[in-house]
Amino acid sequence: MSRTPLDTVEHAAATPDVELPWAELGLKKDEYERVVEILGRRPTGAELAMYSVMWSEHCSYKSSKVHLRQFGEKAPQSDAMLVGIGENAGVVDVGQGYAVTFKVESHNHPSYVEPYQGAATGVGGIVRDIIAMGARPVAVVDPLRFGAADHPDTKRVLPGVVAGIGGYGNCLGLPNIGGEVVFDACYQGNPLVNAGAIGVMRHEDIHLAKASGAGNKVILYGARTGGDGIGGASILASETFDDAKPSKRPAVQVGDPFQEKLLIECTLEAFQEKLVVGIQDLGAAGLSCATSELASNGSGGMRVTLDDVPLRDSTLSPEEILMSESQERMCAVVEPEKVDRFLEICEKWDVIATVIGEVTDGDRLEIFWHGGKIVDVDPRTVAHDGPVYERPYARPEWQDALQADDANKLPRPQSSGELKDQVLKLVGSPNQASKQWITQQYDHFVQGNTVLAQPEDSGMIRVDEESGLGVAIATDGNGRYAKLDPYTGAQLALAEAYRNVATTGAKPLAVSDCLNFGSPEDPAVMWQFAEAVRGLADGCLQLGTPVTGGNVSLYNQTGEAAIHPTPVVAVLGVIDDVARRTPVAFQEDGQLLYLLGDTREEFGGSAWSQVVHDHLGGLPPKVDLERERLLGEILISASRDGMIDSAHDLSDGGLVQAVVESALLGGRGARLVVPDGLDAFTFLFSESAGRAVVAVPRSEEVRFNDMCGARGLPVTRIGVVDGETVEVQGEFSLSLTDLREAHEGTIPGLLA
Repeated sequence: MSRTPLDTVEHAAATPDVELPWAELGLKKDEYERVVEILGRRPTGAELAMYSVMWSEHCSYKSSKVHLRQFGEKAPQSDAMLVGIGENAGVVDVGQGYAVTFKVESHNHPSYVEPYQGAATGVGGIVRDIIAMGARPVAVVDPLRFGAADHPDTKRVLPGVVAGIGGYGNCLGLPNIGGEVVFDACYQGNPLVNAGAIGVMRHEDIHLAKASGAGNKVILYGARTGGDGIGGASILASETFDDAKPSKRPAVQVGDPFQEKLLIECTLEAFQEKLVVGIQDLGAAGLSCATSELASNGSGGMRVTLDDVPLRDSTLSPEEILMSESQERMCAVVEPEKVDRFLEICEKWDVIATVIGEVTDGDRLEIFWHGGKIVDVDPRTVAHDGPVYERPYARPEWQDALQADDANKLPRPQSSGELKDQVLKLVGSPNQASKQWITQQYDHFVQGNTVLAQPEDSGMIRVDEESGLGVAIATDGNGRYAKLDPYTGAQLALAEAYRNVATTGAKPLAVSDCLNFGSPEDPAVMWQFAEAVRGLADGCLQLGTPVTGGNVSLYNQTGEAAIHPTPVVAVLGVIDDVARRTPVAFQEDGQLLYLLGDTREEFGGSAWSQVVHDHLGGLPPKVDLERERLLGEILISASRDGMIDSAHDLSDGGLVQAVVESALLGGRGARLVVPDGLDAFTFLFSESAGRAVVAVPRSEEVRFNDMCGARGLPVTRIGVVDGETVEVQGEFSLSLTDLREAHEGTIPGLLA
C-alpha cells in the first residue's frame, strides 16, 4: 500500500504527486479529496488506511446519520437510561443498584462468505462491546434470516452460521436465550446474521471509551495482530455483493473463543481493581478505530508506536496492522502507576499485553513506525467527522401496486377440511415450524441464571439470586410487513418485541436495533430506510422506550436485488421477581383461554398469505401503540398477581399458531370456540397486532375479567385447555401427535 518503505508524514508532504490506491480501499474521489483538504497534504499510506476503514459505511454511518438523529431528537424521557447512543453499548438502570448493558449488531456479509467464522466473530464482537462498558456478559441472542429453506445454498450457510454461533457462545459459557430464524428468498445471497448480547454490572462499574489524562498509558491486550480480516467488516459491509468480484474470503476474521474468555476475565478483574481510565474493544477497523475513538472522545491527544504491537505475522505493513480486524483484542488507558498491576493481571490470565503509546496534552493522534511518524491527524476527523450524505430517496413506483394487491382478497378455505389442511400446512411451514434443530445446538442454561429461553416469547435471565430481580429480552422484525409499509413495519417490529417482553411478565424499558437494508445508493431503498427509522423513532417516543444504540447494515443486496427492508428491534425489560414469570406452555387442563385485543381481517404480509398462496401484497396490520401499552400493563399485572398461568403473543401465523405452540410445549390440547362476529378463518389466521392469548385458572376468572374491563381492554373467552387435540368446535380437530409431527419435522427434513 505504501509507496516507499517508510511513507512518513514528512515524506507525504514532500511528494504530493504520489498516487495512492484510495479507490481500491473503498473511498470515493471526493472523499479522498476531502482527506487531502483536512490534512493540507496527501495522506500517508497509513493515514489513508485509517480514513478508508473509518469512513466506510459500516463504521461511519455516512448514509444513515441524518436519519438516525431522530432517535436522539425524539427520545422519550427515561429515568432508566444511564448511557445512550454513541458508546459501545447502551446501559439502563434495572434497580437495586444494578445496570444492564445490551446491544444488537450485524455480521451479515462475512457470514455469507464464511458462515462459521462470520457468525462466530459476530458473537465475539458484540460480547466485547458489552465487556468494554464494564459489564460481565450474561447472555446472547441471535436474530437470523436465511434464503429459501429448500435452496441448496441455505444448506451451506445455515448450518455453518448456527455452528459458529453455538461454538463461540458455548465456549464462552454464555447462554443463548433468544432470537429468531426466518426464511425468505429475498435473503438468498444476503443472509442476515444479527447478534445481541446482554451484560450486568453495578452502577459504579460503568466504563466509557475515552482516553483522558496526559501521560496515561495506552495498552493493547489480547490476541496478537494478524493478517485476517484486513479491512474486513468495515469494507466488506460497505458495498453490494456481486458474483463477478473476486472472493472476499481473506476479509473474514477468525475467532478464538477461548482467548476471548480469558480476555473477559482479565478485563473484569482490572475493572474490579479500578485500574482502567478508558477502554475500547477492537472490532471493525481494528486499531484505526480504537486509537482514533479513544483519542477523540478524550481530553487530549495520543501517541502510539506501532512497532510495539504484538504480531502473528512479522511481514505485515503498518497499514495492514492498522486495518487488521483480528479478533479478541482490546485497548485500555491506564494511569502510569497502575500499569504494572494491569500487566500482572494480564499475565495471570495468559493474555498478551503491551504498552503501545500514551495520552498527550495535545490534540493530535500521532503514530510512529520504525522511528518515523506515519500518522499525524486530528482524531475527530477520522472517528467522527467523516462524510455525511443526504442520499436522495423517493417512494418507489411499485409501492402503490404492491399495496393494492390486497391479500384480504385471496381465496379462502371453502370447507372445514380445507381449513384443517391449511392449519397443518401453516404450522409445518419453515417459518412457523419448530426451530429446535437449531436452538438445541446452543447452551441455554450455562451459568445457571436462565429462567426462560427459546421458544419462549422472550428470554429471561436472573440478575440477583436473593431478590429474584431479572431482565427479559426479545428481538423481532418482519421484513414482509416492512416491504409493504416500512413505517408501519418498523413499528410492528417494535410492538411485537415490546409485547413479547410484557407477555413473560417483564416491564419493557429500552430498545436496541439492527437496521438491515439494501444499497443506500438506490433512492427506493433509502426511502425504506428513512421511513423505518421515522416509524421506529415515533414508536419509541410513544411507548416510552428510548433507543440506547444499535447498528445499521446497508448494501444487503446482490446486483439489483435488495433484501426486504428488515429493521430488527430488541426490547429489554425488567421483572422484580423471575419466579413470577409467565411461560408460553399450557400448564393445567381446565384452565380457561382468553383472547386479549381486537381481531380484524388483516392478512397483508401474513404467514397464511405466504404459505398458502406464496403472496406478498396489501397493507400490513394496523398499529395501535396505546393499545400495545395497555395490553402490556395487563399482562404484567396479571403475571405479578398470579391471574394467568401461561401467555403467548399473537403475531406470525395468528391465533392458531400461538395455540398450537402453547399446546405442544405444555403437552396439553385446547378446545376453541369461534367468537360471535368472527368467522373461523379470520379467527384462526388473522395477524392483527396488539393481541395475546392467556390461560386463566378458574379461580382467577372473575378477577381477571374485572381488571380487563376496568382498564378498557377487549377480552373474549375462546376456549379451555383440555385433552390431546387442538379442536375448533364445529370445524375440525387435530391431534397433538399430528401437529407435533408437522411442527417438528420440517427443519430437520430440509437440512438433513
